[in-house]
Amino acid sequence: MGDLLISQPISKVDRLLLREKTFFVKRDDLIDTLLSGNKFRKLYSLIQTPAEQYKRLISYGGTQSNAMLSIAALCHQKGWLFDYTSKPVPEQLKNRPTGNLNKSLELGMRQHEVSHEDYEAAIVTLKLEADDSTLFVPQGGADPLAQAGIEKLADEIKEWQQESGIKQLNVVTPSGTGTTAYYLATALSDVTVLTTPSVGDEAYLIAQMNILGPLPENLRILVNSKKHHFGKPYAEFLAMYNELNNAGIEFDLIYASLMWHTLFQHIDSIEGTILYVHSGGLIGNATMLERYKHKGFMTRK
Repeated sequence: MGDLLISQPISKVDRLLLREKTFFVKRDDLIDTLLSGNKFRKLYSLIQTPAEQYKRLISYGGTQSNAMLSIAALCHQKGWLFDYTSKPVPEQLKNRPTGNLNKSLELGMRQHEVSHEDYEAAIVTLKLEADDSTLFVPQGGADPLAQAGIEKLADEIKEWQQESGIKQLNVVTPSGTGTTAYYLATALSDVTVLTTPSVGDEAYLIAQMNILGPLPENLRILVNSKKHHFGKPYAEFLAMYNELNNAGIEFDLIYASLMWHTLFQHIDSIEGTILYVHSGGLIGNATMLERYKHKGFMTRK
């Protein structure tokens, strides 16, 4: 990581030509190798927080989570302890950590496994551990503390829109908990924010957003015509990833491939310019590509 604690980088916007259509991409993936994309935005307030304010951060989630890695990188730079709770880790991964898990452990993350049955109760207990020196960060960084960083992103988008002379703008971002899409929509009242549920269905996404507040009227949820299970390899996602790669920009295989695939299903109903916010997560592609090879979607070299 660079000097993110003292700098306030503004990501550039690139043009992307895909299927004879012009898109624009907000390159948040280029902010930092480990702390990039929407994770940089969500953790922005903590990046600006003095190191002496906390001694420890605690969080929970999947064993290859992008948020896990970003928090681990932040804690490593700040000198904070980082305790992370997950469901049981597969023996193969535990014996030979790869991807985000391996890098997070190298950065000093202390991992704690709990059974599937005890997982929800463990999260409740984690929340109770928070005090003046220990900060609890919800799964994926879905927390009101994310608002400041996403509002900064919104300000950058407003400035780019004004400089580019764009009147009708659609901002696209995939959703896990919906935190980024929600706060972007509240901060960009004159812009349509397009998203799609990645982790659960539309009802789950709306329920997660309602925790933050009423659903903004300018937020449009696009639903894919096919039901997909989160993190599972699909031929259409790999094809989308390769198509984007060939067009000149690499995106992540889980969130972005689904978002772009869904976007093209609805493209004829979208009027105006489209700006895709690149949410990073590229470091996880190596692990996902191995899964695609293992499942027979790709030929091993």
